[in-house]
Amino acid sequence: TQPGPAVLPPVDIVEDEAGIRLIADLPGVSKEHLTVRTEGQSLLIEGQVVIETPEGMEPSYVETRSPLYRRTFSLSRDLDPGKIDAAFKDGVLTLRIPKAEHAQPRKIAVSVA
Repeated sequence: TQPGPAVLPPVDIVEDEAGIRLIADLPGVSKEHLTVRTEGQSLLIEGQVVIETPEGMEPSYVETRSPLYRRTFSLSRDLDPGKIDAAFKDGVLTLRIPKAEHAQPRKIAVSVA
């Protein structure tokens, strides 16, 4: 079957001092059919569910489609897309996107004059 229109995967985004964690639900997607890429400050997540038809069989009636999940995000300039860490387990993609060096909190030493 041909994929229908892309489905927006549900996403949770949590921020802390070091950066953000993006958690996307991609049920039915395997690692082999998952794409995560950046271009400039854009982040693309894309995953295709592949439903295999047993060899030698031809479906006579199909109600299910193989959904294509796709979502694009614009990343803040305070984040460093070159240092993204990705993990994928049980259909859940977790991306850790650190803050850029200039956006990291820093402690300023105060001297006694």
